[in-house]
Amino acid sequence: MEDTKTIKAEDRNAWVFGFTPQAEIWNGRLAMIGFVAALLTELITKQGVLHFWGLL
Repeated sequence: MEDTKTIKAEDRNAWVFGFTPQAEIWNGRLAMIGFVAALLTELITKQGVLHFWGLL
């Protein structure tokens, strides 16, 4: 098993837990997907995400 500090550059997409560059890459990707999903929800329903979920 490789140590997280010795992961090669080509393994930057590896699913590694903890505060690692790989985790930050995945965090950013998932945040972008969530933002686009919220934006599409607002465009399609013509109301905000919180109103769509019934929170406001």
